[in-house]
Amino acid sequence: MTALPFVALLLTIALAPLVTPQWWHHNRSKALVAFVVCVPILIYLGVAAPQVLIEKLHEYFGFIVVIGALFIITGGIHIQGSFAATPLVNTGLLGIGAVLANLLGTTGASVLLIRPLLRANKARKRVAHLVIFFIFIVGNCGGLLTPIGDPPLLLGFLKGVPFDWTLRLWPQWLLINGMLLVIFYIWDQWALNKDEQELPGSQHEEVLIHEPLRITGGIEMLVLLGVIITIVAAGRAAAVGRPWAQNVRELLIVLLALFGYFAGSQDRRTKNVFSFGPIIEVGVLFAAIFATMAPVLEMLNAWAQRPDFGLTKPVHFFWASGALSSVLDNAPTYLAFAASAAGLQGVPPHGPYIGALALDPVAAKLLAAISTGSVFMGSNTYIGNAPNFMVRAIAEENGVKMPSFFGYLAYSVGILLPLFVLVSLVFFR
Repeated sequence: MTALPFVALLLTIALAPLVTPQWWHHNRSKALVAFVVCVPILIYLGVAAPQVLIEKLHEYFGFIVVIGALFIITGGIHIQGSFAATPLVNTGLLGIGAVLANLLGTTGASVLLIRPLLRANKARKRVAHLVIFFIFIVGNCGGLLTPIGDPPLLLGFLKGVPFDWTLRLWPQWLLINGMLLVIFYIWDQWALNKDEQELPGSQHEEVLIHEPLRITGGIEMLVLLGVIITIVAAGRAAAVGRPWAQNVRELLIVLLALFGYFAGSQDRRTKNVFSFGPIIEVGVLFAAIFATMAPVLEMLNAWAQRPDFGLTKPVHFFWASGALSSVLDNAPTYLAFAASAAGLQGVPPHGPYIGALALDPVAAKLLAAISTGSVFMGSNTYIGNAPNFMVRAIAEENGVKMPSFFGYLAYSVGILLPLFVLVSLVFFR
């Protein structure tokens, strides 16, 4: 019974945008759902396991502070001008986005780069594939190398995974993003050639027209560097047995974010169409996720210790976490399967238990599969990861006709699924 609020929450997150998009669009609707599902669990934990409740509150605070700071700071970094929208330059921008996703987060990199990409390609007819590959690479697969890159990895870091542990996943990152960039280049060249045949004038000449590029937001970039240094320093201190006092890291990050917001340029934020709506949405939904997931993690951890538990190998965890990340948010999916992997090792889902997996050679293979599956396969649908719907909405605001939910799914099945099979065969057999 204690799992029902969590199941109800995830089903609502997955289905409400499809069934009642206008109602779900308002953050007050999300807050209402969060309140309804949270109250029974908060009462239950407050009576039966107050220490678990305190632990979850602390985890949530650490998570939302980092996510919120990155969102606020990157909102003040603006790219002016445009670039020559040749297939090679477009491919290069996506490659840069794959790297920046690890420094700004997939959401921050998506917000920063999607509008310049659309501006540069506005004269072209076939542009939907640009947005689709942008979601694949910048919004998801690019953010595998650091805890800042994607929310699942940040949760792992907050639960004890060393900051630099995810760097060992560079072969998976390089394979999937490299293959996607090659496929994109071929596709984009084909699309440009088709436009050349169908549109008046020379598209090959027109895409070379561009305005000088200029990245503005020096204060925000310095503050962003300060946040990254704070996160790394706190992680290093904990790794050598000298952790910072509780909430010192969060306090420093909040102060840096406030300084970046008030000392930075409101004009740049206006140009970026910055608003607090998206981060409020994340804050509300993740508050409910952290609360309702607490008893679920306990159950999964216990089930994994039974002899009939079906997930035992890295390939099992790669596909299981990936499949669930495709239809539900990938952050709770990561936590669910990390708790299961911990159960296989006899580790309870409390404290820095995911960090314990990262430090054990056998369990680390399971964690690598969970991390890779959760991050990569969040790109399979519009609802797999937060930037997906956001990038789609920005593209449609700019006049790009995007595929429907199932139309997008056709792209992901045709392009991503074979690549995921390759990743599983190479790394997780």
